[in-house]
Amino acid sequence: MADTYTPPVYGTGAKATIQRIGGHLAGMIMPNIGAFIAWGLITALFIPTGWVPNAALGAMIDPIIKVLLPVLIAYTGGRMVHGQRGAVVGAVAAMGVVVGADAPMFLGAMIIGPLTAWILKKVDAFTEARTRAGFEMLVDNFSAGIIGGAMAVAGVLGIGPIVQVITGAAEDAVGWLIATGLLPFASVLIEPAKVLFLNNAVNHGVLGPLGVTQAAETGKSILFMLESNPGPGLGLLLAFMFFGPRAMRPSTPPAMIIHFFGGIHEIYFPYVLMKPRLILAVIGGGMAGVFTFMVTGAGLVATPSPGSIFAYLAVTPRGGLFASIAGIVVATAVSFALAALLLGFGRGEKEEPAGDLPAEGAPEPAGSHRAGADDTVPDVVADTPGEQPANGERRDSGEPAQTETRTASKEA
Repeated sequence: MADTYTPPVYGTGAKATIQRIGGHLAGMIMPNIGAFIAWGLITALFIPTGWVPNAALGAMIDPIIKVLLPVLIAYTGGRMVHGQRGAVVGAVAAMGVVVGADAPMFLGAMIIGPLTAWILKKVDAFTEARTRAGFEMLVDNFSAGIIGGAMAVAGVLGIGPIVQVITGAAEDAVGWLIATGLLPFASVLIEPAKVLFLNNAVNHGVLGPLGVTQAAETGKSILFMLESNPGPGLGLLLAFMFFGPRAMRPSTPPAMIIHFFGGIHEIYFPYVLMKPRLILAVIGGGMAGVFTFMVTGAGLVATPSPGSIFAYLAVTPRGGLFASIAGIVVATAVSFALAALLLGFGRGEKEEPAGDLPAEGAPEPAGSHRAGADDTVPDVVADTPGEQPANGERRDSGEPAQTETRTASKEA
């Protein structure tokens, strides 16, 4: 199921392992993006600082973010591991981490949902061959109920508090970066991770949960904008369109449409991998965008997924349109300028000659003879007056003897 939303991962090693983890995280989050967008729209509209403040309708915000979304994530994660039975026990277990912590338990749901489904899968494999005929439903239902309930208790007493401590430490680290003005330097880690197709692990596994917690407290979060900003990728593609290899230039306009309007950032990763020095351009663009977001006080109410301009505008709170657009524009401009500089403004991308043949009418180089060293074609005449052999056509094996006879008669 994760492969539906992320490129398939091949091979082994640390990078492949992280990519698989990111794929599973995306597999739990992406099917529920509609619910995230719904929560983001409700938040943007009905919070006290929203577009249409309404206390009665705004009462939906906390239950959705603290209960519904974690349960949906755990349900989806459990389904990925063990089908419908895994989905049910994952959702039950998620209530434990929901109750066991005050903050939205996205990370806890990502852990406990698949873990509970995996335990049930092992129990089902053990009991399947040992259950008498007619008792299958009884055993299946009770095993699911016992495991789901036990994991819910474990979530309240253990997993929830542990995840809350981890989340709190990460929030403190992000808060320190924001307080010291060093948040733009997060792009030094984020942009290379994106190019290695770890964007889902970074966005949905780290920044998204932290951003949701911050948005629940302040109504918006800049953390939603760190990885999802389409500006750096757009600037890179623009530079490729004007100054990149000529063979690649025709592919950039559709790539820009897919990236900027469709929100599929993976489309520009191969361009960076083709010329690795261009990673400096997207890092610079990302840093410039984050700095602009900080200066203008930008923030979003939910993750803009996919990271397109439409998703950005949809989850921008009231009064934040200028800040969001400014960060994207600055990131695009800086990334374009750096990429153009690194590409040498196209000076090294000249047209290839059409071929290595000499131009029409130009003299052939000395010593070059197309017909072969021993060929005496200029001395060959046709057997019948007015007949000429076809250009480049070879005679059969008897013709050289006839040529020698005619040549000897001329000399006589």
